[in-house]
Amino acid sequence: MKPAPFDYLRAASLSEAHAALAAAGSDAAVIAGGQTLVPLLSMRMARPSVLVDVMHVAELGGVRVADNAIHVGATVRQAELLAWPALEQQQPLLAQALPWVGHWQTRARGTVCGSVALADPSAELPLVLTALDGQVVLSSKSGRRRVKADAFFTGLMSTARRDDELIEAVSFPCRREGEGFAFREFARRHGDFAIVACAAIVREKKVRLAVGGVADRPVVRDFDDASDDALAAFAAALEARDDLHASADYRRDLVRRLGRATIEEAKCRA
Repeated sequence: MKPAPFDYLRAASLSEAHAALAAAGSDAAVIAGGQTLVPLLSMRMARPSVLVDVMHVAELGGVRVADNAIHVGATVRQAELLAWPALEQQQPLLAQALPWVGHWQTRARGTVCGSVALADPSAELPLVLTALDGQVVLSSKSGRRRVKADAFFTGLMSTARRDDELIEAVSFPCRREGEGFAFREFARRHGDFAIVACAAIVREKKVRLAVGGVADRPVVRDFDDASDDALAAFAAALEARDDLHASADYRRDLVRRLGRATIEEAKCRA
């Protein structure tokens, strides 16, 4: 199947992209890597009247550390972030999770911000961003705003982004002294979206566990006592879903088992 007809704008500047989005509103779509949007266009599940290509906007590139956070621009590909020499030192959780994102071929084209924009509840990068309490930088013709990850992801492939906004960057807090991190995932095949994915952060006696692939968005719980009973209660309370890959009960059981293993690994890394 071929995409429905649309106009194409290769934006040369951020202001040009903002102007196009302000003019077209909900009829516009932003493309960078295109690993998700292009198949949706081909299947006519997305029918924008205007496609705004931001991949050549210089202001949207680059990875930098500022204010104790890693700032990743909208045009940064997943492979570029994974190859960034300071990644393991600055944020080990990102370094552990990125190899699970698709395959090397898709990481070579797909962008970090594109995965966040899609907001698939099984995707690794939204999960890590939520676990770390990161932020999404949104900008439009009228200005710029920052939204915490937990407030940005509002439901199944649904976000707080307005029609005239684009994701300018995302920021992942850097590691702090004494923190341990771990990421684990269970999927039918490596590179598939996760049936359940867990990200754990341990600092002193505090444990944070983030779970993806279960509810309609990443879910985070902070534990003072990450006992088996506390973990079981957390899993039981999750609004898990049934689909062709797994039942809700199977997902909850995976949260208990995979969550425990992820927490113990994070403790060893603290």
